[in-house]
Amino acid sequence: MRLFLISIQIAACTIAAPKPVDNPTPVGKATYNIPQEHKAAYFASGCFWCVEAVFEQVDGVKEAISGYAGGATINPNYRQVVSGKTGHAESIKVIYNPNKVSFETLVQVFFGSHDPTTLNRQGPDKGTHYRSIAFYETEKEKMTIEKTIKKLREIKRYNNPIVTEVKKLDAFYQAEEYHQDFEENNPNNPYIRAVSKPRVSRFLQAYPELVKSDLE
Repeated sequence: MRLFLISIQIAACTIAAPKPVDNPTPVGKATYNIPQEHKAAYFASGCFWCVEAVFEQVDGVKEAISGYAGGATINPNYRQVVSGKTGHAESIKVIYNPNKVSFETLVQVFFGSHDPTTLNRQGPDKGTHYRSIAFYETEKEKMTIEKTIKKLREIKRYNNPIVTEVKKLDAFYQAEEYHQDFEENNPNNPYIRAVSKPRVSRFLQAYPELVKSDLE
């Protein structure tokens, strides 16, 4: 059954995923030990397979981890999140070296790699768990996000209003193991080929100056 689900033609990452399994242990922020001189930033902008793959191309990013944030349910699993009842969005925890890449640049990557004007939708993926959220943990991060949004509005970067939430991070729950590095581990998955890889390619073409010159 699992192999069949992975191989069928799909239109959304919720369908392309293997059979959901429960997340047995609260994950929170302590699962991945942040290396010395590194920080974490959190974003949601559609299917986390795509978002993870984008951020892992950015110079200065050590790791991008798929998970859930923005809702009220404690320690949710994938099945619960995609039901739309937890309030969580598929999110990414970005581990980065601020000596190489700034939080402001990561916000630029966030807005430059998805459409922040589509409410509860990103590409073929629909639902509140695919909404656009820029999370902050400090007032400085909040100001950076709001400043970026203001600038994008002033230059009329988009034809439609930006609907991105600017939300304080309460908790981040790491997704099940099979979601981690999904694009890298499943390059021939139909969703990856049809949606994720083109999204990453668009980012690479638009922001070549931000891309890693080699693997870290």
